[in-house]
Amino acid sequence: MTKKMADLAYHYGLKMRLFPSSEQKRIIDNNINASRFAYNEMVAIDKELYLLQQVQIPISIVQDRIAYLKRRKNNTQMLFAIHPWLAGTGIGTDVIDQARRAYQAAWHMFRQVHQAGVPVFHRKSYDGSYQLPTRYTKTEAGLMSGSNRFLDTKHVTISGLGKFRVSGSQKRLFSHADSIRVGTITVRRDATGRYYLSMQLGSDVPFVELSQNRQPAIGIDLNTDNFLTDSDANVIANPRYYRAIKGKLAKQQRKLARRALRAKKENRALRDSKNYQKQRVVVANLQRDVANRRDAFLHLLSTTLIKNHDLVVAEELRSKNMLRNHALAMSIADGGWRRFLGMLAYKAVLYAHKFVTVDPRNTTQTCSDCGFVMSGDQKLTLADREWTCPQCGTYHIRDHNAARNILAKGLALK
Repeated sequence: MTKKMADLAYHYGLKMRLFPSSEQKRIIDNNINASRFAYNEMVAIDKELYLLQQVQIPISIVQDRIAYLKRRKNNTQMLFAIHPWLAGTGIGTDVIDQARRAYQAAWHMFRQVHQAGVPVFHRKSYDGSYQLPTRYTKTEAGLMSGSNRFLDTKHVTISGLGKFRVSGSQKRLFSHADSIRVGTITVRRDATGRYYLSMQLGSDVPFVELSQNRQPAIGIDLNTDNFLTDSDANVIANPRYYRAIKGKLAKQQRKLARRALRAKKENRALRDSKNYQKQRVVVANLQRDVANRRDAFLHLLSTTLIKNHDLVVAEELRSKNMLRNHALAMSIADGGWRRFLGMLAYKAVLYAHKFVTVDPRNTTQTCSDCGFVMSGDQKLTLADREWTCPQCGTYHIRDHNAARNILAKGLALK
């Protein structure tokens, strides 16, 4: 019997680019629209149920409507019966079921983290996605075959869509492909019209080669002057990818705004305005290139740190609060600190190493040699990049000193 995904020892996420045919693009777009429609249907039903349940008088017509909505909410076949166009476009029940699961997950997240917000209507946009489960059946040879699977190093087959050519980092997984189980997959279309496939993978065999020659623990301090400084005094410069194209992007966005204004004056819908759509793709391409370059940098750096150290310690950042500082907001967002820490966390599990975050309180103001804390008139400001401890006389470079204090806090947790 095939193990469930949760029972497997190792888990991995894989993203690849899809190259669909025109017919496959049409089916994918229909599935994306159907998934969004089913999600919005759940939102509308719950909104109506909430309003009806406020009626205290037991009016029979209200009670009948509540009972009907509850049946409709939990019955996929009713959705197809009420909206026959879903069946006419070849939409599978799996697409609708996964949209329902996403809606339930959104409510679960709201109950766990109230800041997540309640589920709301998903507006139609140029990008979108839908999910599919992978169902396994036994072949005549007695092997288990998944509905979504690799055919070879360059091709996959997807339930309801057929065969695709893909490109990505999937080739390195084929050394132990027989032990890998495919879970839920996500098919996504971005704002430029490119298609991507994301897979949840599970295995009892590690997805990466575990390093035996590792260095001891290291602490890292993230800052705006450079991307990070570690406790060994190594400095990683901040590439500032967004700032590099900020002027060019602003120019293209102004051009996009002018074309939108012209279409509005001529009473043309933006979706029917060819010049607007061409310019929209230009802007989306610039934004995607920045995101891709930043992700490549963060992946390379996070993998290097985790792979080569038994323990990595970083400060616990509250990016949402820091972004309220208008003077630093752009630099913080451009650096991608929150995403970087997320990468360190899941890669630590992947490589069987340890990653911890510590309270950053006084890590900058404390002397890493004697423990003296700067306060009052002596307290360091953002402009103070170097300083000398008034108690022990040790000269400090601000970020290196903070990284050493962060490491000490992390080691104290062990």
